[in-house]
Amino acid sequence: MVLGDRRGGARRARDLAVAGASLIAMTAAVGAQDAAPLTSDRIRLVPVSADTPSGPDDTDAARISVAVPAGPLEPALTALAGQAGLRLAYRTALTEGLTTRGVEGAFRPLDALAELLAGTGLTYRAAGPSTITLVNPRYVQFGSEPASAVTLEELAVEGRAGSGARAAGLPPPTGTIGQPPAPYAGGQVASGSRLGLLGNRNTFDQPFNATSYTEKLIRDQQARNVQDVVNNDPSIRTNVPAFSGILGFFIRGFPVFAQDIAFNGLFGVADAFNPAIEPIERVEVLRGPSTLLSGVPPFGNIGGVINLIPKRALEEPLNRVTLGYASDAQVYKAVDISRRFGDAKEWGIRFNGAFNNGATPIDNQSLHFGTAALALDYRGERLRAALDLGYQELDFRSPLRNRNVAAGVRIPRAPNLTLNQQQPWEYRDSANQQLATRVEYDLTPDLTLYGAYGRSNFRQEYFGGVLTIFNARGDYRDPISYLPMHISNQTAEAGLRGIVETGPIRHSFGLAAVGFWQDLAQPTAQNVGAPIVSNLYDPVIVAPRSTAGLSNATPRTSSRINRSLAIADTMSLFDERILLTIGGRWQSLDVNAYNPVTGLRTGASESGAFSPGVGVVVKPWERLSLYANYVEGLTSPAPPVNAVNASAAFPAAVSRQTEVGAKLDLGTVGLGFAAFEIEQPFGFLDARTLVFSVDGRQRNSGVELTLFGEPVPGVRVLGGVSLLDGVQVQAQDPRNVGRVAVGVPEVQLNLYGEYDLPPSLLPGLSVTGRVIYTAAQYYDLVNSQKIPDWATLDLGLRYATLFRDRPLTLRANVVNVTGNNYWATTGRGILAQGTPRTVLLSASVDF
Repeated sequence: MVLGDRRGGARRARDLAVAGASLIAMTAAVGAQDAAPLTSDRIRLVPVSADTPSGPDDTDAARISVAVPAGPLEPALTALAGQAGLRLAYRTALTEGLTTRGVEGAFRPLDALAELLAGTGLTYRAAGPSTITLVNPRYVQFGSEPASAVTLEELAVEGRAGSGARAAGLPPPTGTIGQPPAPYAGGQVASGSRLGLLGNRNTFDQPFNATSYTEKLIRDQQARNVQDVVNNDPSIRTNVPAFSGILGFFIRGFPVFAQDIAFNGLFGVADAFNPAIEPIERVEVLRGPSTLLSGVPPFGNIGGVINLIPKRALEEPLNRVTLGYASDAQVYKAVDISRRFGDAKEWGIRFNGAFNNGATPIDNQSLHFGTAALALDYRGERLRAALDLGYQELDFRSPLRNRNVAAGVRIPRAPNLTLNQQQPWEYRDSANQQLATRVEYDLTPDLTLYGAYGRSNFRQEYFGGVLTIFNARGDYRDPISYLPMHISNQTAEAGLRGIVETGPIRHSFGLAAVGFWQDLAQPTAQNVGAPIVSNLYDPVIVAPRSTAGLSNATPRTSSRINRSLAIADTMSLFDERILLTIGGRWQSLDVNAYNPVTGLRTGASESGAFSPGVGVVVKPWERLSLYANYVEGLTSPAPPVNAVNASAAFPAAVSRQTEVGAKLDLGTVGLGFAAFEIEQPFGFLDARTLVFSVDGRQRNSGVELTLFGEPVPGVRVLGGVSLLDGVQVQAQDPRNVGRVAVGVPEVQLNLYGEYDLPPSLLPGLSVTGRVIYTAAQYYDLVNSQKIPDWATLDLGLRYATLFRDRPLTLRANVVNVTGNNYWATTGRGILAQGTPRTVLLSASVDF
């Protein structure tokens, strides 16, 4: 394949290959009304090498010897392309889960391809003068020209990503609406992710450590929430118990709350505690402060940011139904429907719905979860727009909560994880309505104006208690209270992205203005009866208590306004061998606290700061990227609800990160190394006075090693290891300076792998496994309370086949196979137990 580039850069040429592959794949699907577009996960282009046999041009083509064994279709196509000299361009989602009986002998090239596709439900057709694409005949009505009448010649692709790429659902370099960056080899992570106002960037061009987990990984692991997805990340640990109905994380050793999860780049849109995973195409993780790129999250946490990219309508019609079961008696049902309309398939609609109901592995616990999400999009020649509407509700009976441990008490061993210390009549009911819209308009081919708006309305009622362990035998007190909550968020963004050249320097810049408005109603908890006294290992059940007579009013208790203006520019030099990103964000944070009874303002804080950021990528060799960054962030501390000054407002504090690293792209395997240091102010809740104050500082230093990809066909790997050193560099009690920071383990390891069994055993069968290890952690500032290290093992099977010519995938996963009982994480006031042995079964069929 020959690529011409008006700028003459090799790197530019590789970028153009994506546009070229998009154009090729769509040639067979648009332009005639008889063709339905191909499914999108990523576009695979298998070129002809210089020493392969000449391509077929007619029925007189010479026979050649081919030998491709039975097994998964994807690697078989790659093998045949090399042996027969075929150039194939197709969407990998079209071949996902399919197997072939193989082909061996002397064949004309196209006859060999037909033999290889026999029984898969797929066929082929011309996608231009030199390329063949795969199609599903259920969606394609062939014309009079026979599929075999293909003349293969040299193909030249010139120019930037244009109408062909956009027709394939790919946004231009300055846009984000459309299909996200293509998956990397193996399909479990993406080849790029979004960097806020800078837009989508290739992973190996980013001066940050980021990972984007794909929808394929989500489905294959049967993830039910965001936590299940990021359990593949060595930099992340949960800070809430499993089966609590609430999400929370430690990223690089710092807490990140669910309210800081972004939805399509907007904070405050997704559910405040547990965003649904079904409507999500990608889960992007950016490690470290992201103030420069995305602004200040609601809580201003600086360990990292999780961004959820919603699904968009695919090129090929999709009807997918999934039925599942999870221990002990949960029944799961989900649908995913996608269509595109219009002469150029410019209109898209995608619906995702799910319902999960039944008993969990935890005693006396059940849940009722439902979600419905509608995604609409339009993609014109210059205008693109998207609208996401969503509703979800979660009714949880006897949900788990974090445990507290009294000062000086040795933390007892973890109980059997299936035991439930919460009462059967405790509950947490929540519902969230959300809307997000985004519009982009190309002023020129290299300049895009964009705007976005989102809002959400979250309500919750909690009736239960947070138990406190008061001795090493595991005895605890559980005070029961009733706590309603209401959160109303609005967020907006406007900006400009562009690409300009000034002499030998190419600029990719972004300008953005962001606003976030929140009203929070979280009145003081209303106690119901005396605390329940029980034991971790032998919990007692008491008579139900009632909320009758208690107020469910939710008067406003605080408000927040975050506003910011940002500018950033990535300068490319020496054929993109050096990428220098520099910018900054000016921001103001206005926080007000109100008395829930009188409604009068009890506290106010107005903070402003300029947060600079700089990053550089240097490529001494084509596949090696060396990078470094310095970024600042703002932390907006908030007192806990049990603090006597819970209604006080605190000014924002500055946090700083320095990071260096390297990334190696081997084509089928990606390797990453990062060394970082982050300092963050943090607050204390005095155990005696219950007064919250911000007069501490924590420094986390660490090293992260990551890997992902498919080193050999049929073997996929994902994971890495994180080494952390958390230190208190400033403390309320001077004696704590130099001690280990709470909740920061020295080692975190995650390693996930998949292996496709040889076709001689059973074509389409894959085995999976994952190991997670976490070192010991301190619970308290004086380092007298500690939990031991722990490890879990997850195993699974996946079988992909055809059922009446319909792709069918059966999955079975067991989490924590050995049934290990462990405390997962600790922190000031946080003691979260782990996940019990859990069985997940599902069957998905596309039709």
